[in-house]
Amino acid sequence: MPVDNLWTTRRKHARLIHNLAMYLTRSVRFMLSREPVCGRSSQRGMTLLAGLCLGVGSVAIQMQPVQAATQADYLKLYAHSRILDWKQYHCFVKIITKESQWNPRAVNGSHYGLGQMRSKWYRTLDPYRQIDQTLIYITNRYQSPCKAWAFHERKGWF
Repeated sequence: MPVDNLWTTRRKHARLIHNLAMYLTRSVRFMLSREPVCGRSSQRGMTLLAGLCLGVGSVAIQMQPVQAATQADYLKLYAHSRILDWKQYHCFVKIITKESQWNPRAVNGSHYGLGQMRSKWYRTLDPYRQIDQTLIYITNRYQSPCKAWAFHERKGWF
């Protein structure tokens, strides 16, 4: 279900639009206060205000809430909420993609789920708990997803 709230889906962009609007309206007010009151100055102010509205409006129209297209997208968003560092998140994505292609029901011999763990208990977890447990395992064994990925590149296994 998509979230239409701009402040929660695109907080940085919304803050940028807000700051831009404040800056531009301040500029228009400053320019209007410097000029004598006459027909020409009010026409110039209206032109500036129209430009301001068009500029901010065009930026706001281009920003639409993003919807996750597949279950894998939702799982990646969840993983990113757990791993805030982009580099570590990217390494984690490589690991899960290599292990299970983001399929929580993946089976490879006696290994199950997203992280291809050996435990049958792990197989019964929902995909989000599988991500949590995989992160716990990686942190305990390798300290970080990038160290786990580096180990895989050296040894060919995790």
